[in-house]
Amino acid sequence: MTLRESGEDYLETILILQERTGFVRSIDIATELGYSKPSISRAVGILRDIGYITVEKDGQILLTESGRVKANEVYDRHKLLRKFLRETLGVSEENAEEDACRIEHVISTETFEKLGAFMEKQV
Repeated sequence: MTLRESGEDYLETILILQERTGFVRSIDIATELGYSKPSISRAVGILRDIGYITVEKDGQILLTESGRVKANEVYDRHKLLRKFLRETLGVSEENAEEDACRIEHVISTETFEKLGAFMEKQV
């Protein structure tokens, strides 16, 4: 199933929060993204039904293997795009972060791979 941009954002946020704190609940996602608790509950239900997350009895949200793979794909695109915008183009940190978040959802695999190869040559 193809995720929409918002679904990718949720997975990416869960991954980041897990790495940062080790424990993720719906309220943590709501706080991080600035979304309402009902919006988060709906998204969590969809991601659980798709098989990208599990929700433990204590409310902890965990990425499944496929969820972790998808979250890492999105986050890797985000990091590379942010780095390219900052280091190669000299875009401000704030704009690079915001633009990377938008571009990560629409960039083709080919363009992403070419951008990665380009960035490796710059090192």
